[in-house]
Amino acid sequence: MRRDLSRLLAPQSIAVIGGGAWCRQVIMQAQKMGFSGQIWLVHPGRIEVEGVKAVADVRDLPGPPDAVFIGVNRNATIQTVKALSDMGAGGAVCFASGFSEAASEDAQSQNLQAELVAAAGDMPILGPNCYGFINALDGALLWPDQHGCKRVDRGVAILTQSSNIAINLTMQRRGLPIAAVVTCGNMAQISQAEIAMALLDDPRITAIGLHVEGFGDPSAWHALALKARDKAVPLIALKVGASEQAQTATVSHTASLAGSDAGATALLRRLGIARLDDLPSFLETLKLLHCNGPLETNALSCISCSGGEASLAADTATNMRLHFPPLKAAQKTALSDALGPMVALSNPLDYHTYIWGDVAKMTAAWLPMAASHVGLLMLVIDYPHTDASDWESATQAAIAVRARSGRPVAVVATLPELMPLDVSDRLMAAGVTPICGLCEAMRAAEAAASIRRPPDDVPPVPPGPERMSNMLSEAEAKTLLQRYCVATPNSIVSDRPPDASTARGLAAPLVLKGQGRAHKSEAGAVRLNLTHEALTRAAQEMSANSFLVEEMVQGAVAELLVGVTRDAAHGFVLTLGTGGVLTELWQDSVSLLLPVKETDVADALETLKTYPLLTGYRGRPAAHMDAIITAVMAVQACVIAHADAISEVEVNPLICTPERAVAADALILMSPPTHVQGGLNEPDQDHPKRGRFAGHIGPAQSECH
Repeated sequence: MRRDLSRLLAPQSIAVIGGGAWCRQVIMQAQKMGFSGQIWLVHPGRIEVEGVKAVADVRDLPGPPDAVFIGVNRNATIQTVKALSDMGAGGAVCFASGFSEAASEDAQSQNLQAELVAAAGDMPILGPNCYGFINALDGALLWPDQHGCKRVDRGVAILTQSSNIAINLTMQRRGLPIAAVVTCGNMAQISQAEIAMALLDDPRITAIGLHVEGFGDPSAWHALALKARDKAVPLIALKVGASEQAQTATVSHTASLAGSDAGATALLRRLGIARLDDLPSFLETLKLLHCNGPLETNALSCISCSGGEASLAADTATNMRLHFPPLKAAQKTALSDALGPMVALSNPLDYHTYIWGDVAKMTAAWLPMAASHVGLLMLVIDYPHTDASDWESATQAAIAVRARSGRPVAVVATLPELMPLDVSDRLMAAGVTPICGLCEAMRAAEAAASIRRPPDDVPPVPPGPERMSNMLSEAEAKTLLQRYCVATPNSIVSDRPPDASTARGLAAPLVLKGQGRAHKSEAGAVRLNLTHEALTRAAQEMSANSFLVEEMVQGAVAELLVGVTRDAAHGFVLTLGTGGVLTELWQDSVSLLLPVKETDVADALETLKTYPLLTGYRGRPAAHMDAIITAVMAVQACVIAHADAISEVEVNPLICTPERAVAADALILMSPPTHVQGGLNEPDQDHPKRGRFAGHIGPAQSECH
């Protein structure tokens, strides 16, 4: 249910309940911000704070307040919320801690949070364990501490679960206009996504930055992304938790690669939300988006008056999704006219200092670099803190280039402290983005360019209920995958050590595997390139309860990993990567959330280091790309059909040849058959060794192409 947060976030009247320093600060900060509405105070002692006289009880207030700061203990908070809800208040900030965040120390805490939500009913509440919000557009805030915001006409919104990080972000001195800050606390009732959706209704919000600890319901974030797209308001996220790895009981290579953060990365990519990894880049990206919106392309131009800075800019962008396109003929002509023959023309450009101080000539020299095929022009300018008067010409020229070209322009200080605040404010007012730090500038450009990809209209496949999973034998896993048109080698299964006669229907060379192990190679349970005659001895040397004999796939161009893991927080994560026994060593992978389209798979494959092998490296044969994509889509079909049962699927390696893509090994973890959608049939009586999935729902092998 979406609640109406308009009264809470843009109140005409506010009430403060409680006493002490925190409540005094709320009143002081509202008065300092110039809040024009009514301010009321509730305290049993009928005290007076900052000129506001208290009433003893909420029932004594002149009317239902739009927004309330509740600064009393956790038990009293629940009672107060119930009284406010009954009287029709617009919403409340629950400052008290000791709710779900303290559950590990206090068993009662979780119950208290549930009681708080029940007491609120339909009335929206922020928190608990929450500082509140700042609305710098209307001068309305419930905030119990200092902050660095000032009134603005338009600007960005910042949402975070951390009140301390929120305070620090308001103290930025980078020229970023902050329109709203909301701390979300425990999000007992209202999620971060729901708050962001409410902020999107205000046309004065130019971009939204989200400091995210956990996503919760992916469908709510999907709804947010779609609304942000429709409103043309870009979203970025600083997602924490990348260092937490879910590898304590890793069965497959996929789980080892994915860890706990791949799902978050895949979700953000799917939603068209750019991800940042540090607070300075987070702020600089918001600044860039406030001035320009998403960049049209990741192509950059860069200008500096030093060859060292030009090289540093190029090096900083290395390994990022950015590039500096070579100068076009028209650009070279215009630059030659402006700079003369003494300057070597390139991108990044060192224009030397021959024209320094002449605004007209500097503008003429910089203007060709703000070309239509370039997403952002970066002007590297460091203002000295001693005497920056000679740098006035650079400021004027940057503003002139922005005005005449209409293209995105940023003035970048290589060191953050070399961007004066007064200059930053002037540049921002003229639509030029002042960026503090060269690394931050590159990260911001990369993020702003990535947002040009819209969110997927289809929501992620939900993770479904928790389940206990068993590992199928390799033969069972392949039989199930075959039903969804995943190609596998011809094979036989034997409960006894096989010999030449057992495998007479198979063509050599052969592969012998001992079933029942996730990592057979490491356990010595795989023998390759066998003749029929060598099969008996190989089987005798292998300890296993069941044996799988297969025709060996030949003509490999490359080996891939195709894996899907159930991520309880985000959905089902598809991982594509370099396959084989050295998968973790290469760390060459990309993750997406199901469902994916064929074009998504093709684009993801192009990001892999092994992609040149797939396309025919140095004249070698290329892999059958359509067959690879078909195999991935078939794995997806299998997972979606059994989304309430499957925990993990891995095909590793998927052997890619010029003619086909074959699952040489497969692993599936899923709950017992009674929990599988549609149920499972008993083993096929005509083919008793095909496994218990032989008759399961899915297309017949003959229907696969």
